[in-house]
Amino acid sequence: MSMIRDLRAAVRPSRVSLRKETGAYDTTRDPSTPSAVVDCAVYRDGARVETPKPLTPHEAMRLVRRDGGFVWIGLHEPTEAEFSGIASEFGLHPLAVEDAVQAHQRPKLERYDDSLFTVFKTIHYIEHDQLTDNSEIVETGEVMCFTGRDFFITVRHGGQGSLRALRHRLQDDPELLAKGPSSVLHSIADHVVDGYIAVADAVQDDIDEVETEVFSPGRGGGVSRGVDSARIYQLKREVLEFKRAVSPLLRPMQLLSERPMRLIDPDIQKYFRDVADHLARVQEQVIGFDELLNSILQANLAQASVAQNEDMRKITSWAAIIAVPTMVCGVYGMNFDNMPELHWRYGYPVIMGITVVLCLGIHRTLKRNGWL
Repeated sequence: MSMIRDLRAAVRPSRVSLRKETGAYDTTRDPSTPSAVVDCAVYRDGARVETPKPLTPHEAMRLVRRDGGFVWIGLHEPTEAEFSGIASEFGLHPLAVEDAVQAHQRPKLERYDDSLFTVFKTIHYIEHDQLTDNSEIVETGEVMCFTGRDFFITVRHGGQGSLRALRHRLQDDPELLAKGPSSVLHSIADHVVDGYIAVADAVQDDIDEVETEVFSPGRGGGVSRGVDSARIYQLKREVLEFKRAVSPLLRPMQLLSERPMRLIDPDIQKYFRDVADHLARVQEQVIGFDELLNSILQANLAQASVAQNEDMRKITSWAAIIAVPTMVCGVYGMNFDNMPELHWRYGYPVIMGITVVLCLGIHRTLKRNGWL
C-alpha cells in the first residue's frame, strides 16, 4: 500500500498544479518537425537524453534503435499528412491511425501486433458564476496513446488536457520513468481519472445548488415554485456528456489491470488496479448524479404543478367573492318597476350591507379551508 501511495504521489497533480505548469523542460519546436509535434524526446534509464537541438521523430527513433531506451512523442491535433510519416516510422496500424486523426472516438483499448492503442476522454470543468439554461459545465477532449516496446505516442485533441505538466513530473521521477512506455500509459490514465474526480466534486456542488433551490420554501413560507426546468435539463445533459467519457473507460482499465500484456511491465500493471478502482467510484457518482437529477426534475415539475393549483384556487376564490356583488347589481340593474324595496329610503344601504356581509362570509370560509 505504501508503494501505491508513493507512486500516486509521484504522478498525481494537485488541483493547483493542474492550473500551473512549469517551463523547466520546455523545448523550442524545430522548424523541420511537423507542426503538430509538441515535444519529442528520448528517455534512457529514466532520464531524458539531452540533445544539441530538438529531435525529429525519425532522429529520435534512430537514436533509440542504436542506444536503447524509448521515445515519447506528443502531438496536438495532427492532420493526416502530418501523422502519416510518424505512423510509417513506427509501424502503427492504419485503423488506429485513422481513429487518432479523426478523433471523436469512444474510450477504448485495442491491441495490435506490436502496439496498444488507448483512447481517453479528458474532462475539464468550466467555472461559472451562476448556472443557467445554456451554461457549459464540462468540456471534453481526447488523448490517444500508442504504446510500443520502445515508443510512446500521444495524440491530443481539444484545448484542454495538456500533458506537459505530467511529462515534467515524470521526468522528475527517473525510477518510475525507467519502467518504460507502460509507466507513461499508467501515469496518463491516472492523470485523466484524477481529472474526473475533480470534475465530479465540482458537478456535485452544482447539483447541490439546484437541489437547494428546488426544495427551499417559497416566499411567505409557501410552496416553492422551483427553478427553471431548462437549467436542470442543461445540467443533466452535461452529466450525460460526463457519463459518456467515464463509463466506456472502465472495461479497458480492468483489462490493463487484470490481463497480462506483453507491452505492459508487470510491476506497472498492478497499479492499473488502483486507477480502475477510482474510475469505478467516479462512475458510481455519475450514475448517481443522473438519477438524482431525474428526481430533482420530477420534484420541480410537481412543485410547479402545485403552485399552479394554488393560483387557480385563489383565482376561483376571488371569482366566487366577486360573484355576489355582481349578482346583486345584475338583479337591480334589470329596471323593473315592481321590485322589492326599490323605492324604500334605506334600500340601498341595506342591500350594500348584505352584499358586504356575504362577501366577508365567503372570504372567511375560503381562507379557513386554505383556499386564500
